[in-house]
Formats: sequence, C-alpha cells, structure tokens
Amino acid sequence: MPSPSESPELPQELPLSADLDRALGNWLAHLRHERAAAEKTLEAYARDVRQFLGFLSHHLGHTPCLADLARLDTKTFRSFLASRRRTGTQSRSLARTLSALRQLFRWLEAEELIKNRAVLQVASPKVPHSVPKPLTVDRAADVVAAGPGAEVDWVIARDAAVLLLLYGAGLRISEALGLKAKDAPIGDRDVLRIKGKGGKERLVPMLPVIRDGVARYVELCPYPLEPEEALFRGSKGGPLSPRIIQLAMERLRANLGLPATATPHALRHSFATHLLSAGADLRQIQELLGHASLSTTQIYTEVDRERLLAVYDAAHPRS
Repeated sequence: MPSPSESPELPQELPLSADLDRALGNWLAHLRHERAAAEKTLEAYARDVRQFLGFLSHHLGHTPCLADLARLDTKTFRSFLASRRRTGTQSRSLARTLSALRQLFRWLEAEELIKNRAVLQVASPKVPHSVPKPLTVDRAADVVAAGPGAEVDWVIARDAAVLLLLYGAGLRISEALGLKAKDAPIGDRDVLRIKGKGGKERLVPMLPVIRDGVARYVELCPYPLEPEEALFRGSKGGPLSPRIIQLAMERLRANLGLPATATPHALRHSFATHLLSAGADLRQIQELLGHASLSTTQIYTEVDRERLLAVYDAAHPRS
C-alpha cells in the first residue's frame, strides 16, 4: 500500500497531523485498489477533502488530527458547505463533496480509527434535475460525416474515427482515447471489450462504418502504432488529449450551426436516445453504455418522452 507521502492526490503543502495524513493516504489507496475508483473520481474526492481540512484548520486554529475529526458536529459540516456556496460553488459540486466526506468517515469507522456520524446527518444539497441533450439523428449524422472526404489528412481521419466511436458505439471519450493500438476495431473485429467506470467491463459491437473510419485513420497515421501504445495520437505523436476532440466539436458547432450542448459526450447521449427511439430495450442500452444501475439509463426515457411530446405538439391538429 502506498505511503501518504507517495500519494499524488494529497499535496504536501496541506498541513496535516501524521495520523491524519496516514489515514487519508490509506483511504485513497482503498478507493483506488479495492473500490476501483476512477482516477478523476480520486482527484475530485481528494480535492474536496483537502478543501474541508483547510476550512477545518482555519476553524480550529491549528493543524487538524484524527481526534479533531472525531469531535466534529453537524454545525461544522454545514458551515463548511455554506462557505463553499458563498464562493460560488454549485449544488452538484457540494453534493459530491458531501459524498466524499461521508465515504471518508464511514471508512474511518470501519477501520476503527474514529467514529463520528455527524456528517451522515447533514442533508445533501438539492441538485437541479436535468436530462441529457442529444443531437437529432440528422445532426449526429452530419457530425460523423463531417470528417473524411475523398482527400483527407490523418488528423481529420483521426477526429472522425473518434467521433464515430462516441456516436456509433456510445463510448465515453476517455474510453475511446484509452484504446491501445492492439484494440483497433478494424477488419473483422466487430466487437470490443471496453473497461469503463469502476473497472466494469462490457462488450460493444463495432459497426462496419466505425471499423472503416478507424482503418482509414490507421492507414494515414504517420506514427508507428505499437500494440501496447495509444491508438489515437496527437500531432506530435503522443497520446491524443480529450481537449483536441472538444476543440474539433467546437469547430463543427460553428460550421454546422449546432447548439452549444453539442459536445463529445452529447454524441454518447445521442447514441442511447436514438437506440431507445428505434425500439431498443432499456436493459440492452444499459449494457452497451456500461451503466452499473438501470436507474442511470432510465433518464433517457425522459429525453424520448420530451421528443414525442414535441412531435405531438408540432403535428397534432388540435395541439
């Protein structure tokens, strides 16, 4: 188990007692190795806890230790959330912060380090309900068709291949850019095994149009694609950054007149919504997206209902 001093998530400039520093390092190691938490989740949780401990240090007037955490009451946690809200932090971020603190205190109790359930009594901030904003079928087709033409350079072919994976297979951008060269869906490779959030694996069909798009990129790529190295490369040969695909979508928004909600992740939403509209089973969509819970997938039923109501309002003579 890595020592706290080796943990990249807890900056050394944060003053902590030795016992608390060690406990936090072990908690993050637990999340990484036993709970298979994604790196982005680890970074967010560590940042949230760091902000809380910074607030606590100022509140107490000294470097916090485990004994201090054992004595905290609900008023202290509410004061911390209120201080973050005053700086402009939104409810969704506050809810995640509270979730991180709850997980930390549950783990501390399970490890018999301290027992304090005050944070469990703090109500989570209400998060505004929102639904995904997919593109229409025609607009999504425009996006994935806006890449390779008769003559195309390798960068355009690369971006088109990534966008095809997002819309045609419903991959997250991190999953698409995490593919290795040996995973390239080309030729007769019509299924990919994808490891998603929390280490959850799923099988995703690769349509011929996706395989053709990836094959064209592989053919044009000027860099050697070694089996264990990244499939998608940046302009200098290193692994492709998600920001480059985000910028590609920004250009497409301008060129095609797409709404501001047309992001790379909107293509994944479009994949799910269009499958549902075409009659796909919700359980099947759950498996294709790699959702751990069906309740996460059910949000697309709201998107489809809104679309049907919009069609009704536009078409019904008595609407």
